[in-house]
Amino acid sequence: MMVIFGTALLAACYLAGVAVGEGIAALIGVKANVGGVGIAMLLLIAAQHFLQKHGLFAVDTAKGVTFWAMMYIPVVIAMAATQNVIVAAKSGPIALLSAAGAFAACVFLISAINRVIERRHIASAALAPITDDHDPASDLSVAPDHR
Repeated sequence: MMVIFGTALLAACYLAGVAVGEGIAALIGVKANVGGVGIAMLLLIAAQHFLQKHGLFAVDTAKGVTFWAMMYIPVVIAMAATQNVIVAAKSGPIALLSAAGAFAACVFLISAINRVIERRHIASAALAPITDDHDPASDLSVAPDHR
């Protein structure tokens, strides 16, 4: 039953994301969905976080979401990306240049975020204090044999 709830949660987020994407497209005068799948994924992440925080996200619910996230969403994203590339190619070089710029910005930002996380992880590792009465033999996992 909870697996079905997870699938329903994903479907609701997808439908809401597509509706918001269509609304954005209508506001800016574009004849295509603007970011519907991305908005759906953000809604799903927010819904999962909210439900986990309130203890309503059971393991079986997570299985339903995980199944469709692994199977369905990558296919939808690939289809949307293919359509966007075709529309961009027909629209002229400005669309292609802006796509290349967005890609380069993502690569740069992800690299920068990874470096910051790596530095904080290393810097946050606690080191044992060194004292004058410290016996290095006590650091060994096997006690020395004194025969």
